[in-house]
Amino acid sequence: MPLYQYDSPDRFVVGTVGPPGERTFFLQAVEGGRITSVVLEKAQVAALAERVGELLEEVRRRFGDAPDLHEVAESDNDPLQRPIEEEFRVGTLALAWDAQTRRVIVEAQQLRGPDESGESPRVQAFADDVPYDVLRVHLTPAEARAFAERARRVVAAGRPNCPLCGNPLDPGGHICPRQNGYRPVHIM
Repeated sequence: MPLYQYDSPDRFVVGTVGPPGERTFFLQAVEGGRITSVVLEKAQVAALAERVGELLEEVRRRFGDAPDLHEVAESDNDPLQRPIEEEFRVGTLALAWDAQTRRVIVEAQQLRGPDESGESPRVQAFADDVPYDVLRVHLTPAEARAFAERARRVVAAGRPNCPLCGNPLDPGGHICPRQNGYRPVHIM
């Protein structure tokens, strides 16, 4: 299966298609005329953004406070580039630091179902020779930080949460478990 490798992408962003509550989340890498878009879950986007920040902080702690670890690339607020064609749905995300090139590596591996034996396949941290699709992107620390900031904004741009129960509010409202009319019955 293909390995979509981006060693120095022109753009690597998270974006969505659809209205809040029905959004589909995409990771999109662009380099030259090549565009790769993969679908993932909102929770995966939020976790990836959080982990990128943690990784850069850990790199700073272990390898010293280099200036490139604090730079932030210009904010990319443009929509996803068209055409938006799903290459695959992401199952596993991996994140690493390459000390030689001083790059963050983000890898998205295709979602896989159980094999013939009914067992889920073993997850590999980073995959080179695998029977499923993989998107691998190398980012400078500044690009990684800008990616994480945009990812946080995209996740936060969804439906607001109910102040009482924390569940997402739909445009037409929602049935709040804390305001459903239930009251304890007092027997006299």
